[in-house]
Amino acid sequence: MKHIILFILLISTIYAAKIEDISNIVGVRENHLIGYSLVVGLKKTGDGTTSKFTLQSIANMLKAMNIDMRPSDIKSKNVAAVVVTANLNPFSKQGDKFDITVSSIGDAKSLEGGTLLMTPLKGVDGRIYALGQGAVSIGGRNSGAGGESHPTAGIIYNGGFVEREIDIDLYHQKHATLSLKESNMKNSVSIQKAINDFYNTQVAVAMDSRTIKLKKPENLSMIEFLAEVQDIRMDYEVKNKIIINERTGTVIAGVGIEIKPIILTHGDITIKINEQVELDTPDGAMAIDKSLVIGLNENELYMKKGTTTVANLVRSLQKLGATPKDIISILVAMKSAGSISAELKVI
Repeated sequence: MKHIILFILLISTIYAAKIEDISNIVGVRENHLIGYSLVVGLKKTGDGTTSKFTLQSIANMLKAMNIDMRPSDIKSKNVAAVVVTANLNPFSKQGDKFDITVSSIGDAKSLEGGTLLMTPLKGVDGRIYALGQGAVSIGGRNSGAGGESHPTAGIIYNGGFVEREIDIDLYHQKHATLSLKESNMKNSVSIQKAINDFYNTQVAVAMDSRTIKLKKPENLSMIEFLAEVQDIRMDYEVKNKIIINERTGTVIAGVGIEIKPIILTHGDITIKINEQVELDTPDGAMAIDKSLVIGLNENELYMKKGTTTVANLVRSLQKLGATPKDIISILVAMKSAGSISAELKVI
């Protein structure tokens, strides 16, 4: 039987964190690049004749080299059409190298041993910001979750070369903006307080649950100011969350997420959570501990309010032999009924 895995966070929801760990500087980010090209040098593992776009691409490439050939005359299986993707780091300069990802879009069986031809990499504005080229490595990408082979995607380490820089002028700015990675009013105010206490003056203003405006002190450059701000430690509150992975049957939850009183039936499993100070044990039922009783038919759970959390509910359901699908369905139903107040996310 497939087992469900429960990860329990054994720490408080209040953390000490650096500002750089929980926020971003607005305007300073990676930029996505994309391109289309051919991988050559494959050992008869490339696209077949059914991939018309590959044959047309080969013909176009040969034509640019003054070799005129019709796509229908090309029978090579040593070439594969690919999409090339990459992330261009902020402040990248001309000549900087970065990794690129190559993924087959035809019916190629493998890109192993292939070489990517020179590929223009464009941004969302359609302009070319980098070029990509090099030998494809599929190490670490050969198997999926089930162990099956997937050698149709690979990486070219340092295969990208920056051709056009994205100008981000921070040095001459007098103001900057921080954006929290997760929206939270308390954390926004905590950042404002931590920064203002550090400089002993009003340099930070929380505008909303994610935005903090900063004003550079006169005696610092913007780069020096942001470096200091990012290194400031503050009290950081994390919202309680339950994260469920339906594919793997994994549940991640905080240890203190309480479940409110509810009566729920799912299939042949009944869950009763009440507000009793002491938990009654119905006739024929078996007490596991002071907060949990399993019913006579071993398909009922009786739990006491205040001791019932997502963590011990999942463990109790496992004792009843509930499947991962049952446990996930029960948690989703409890969230819908308002018995669980924490945010629930299914991935």
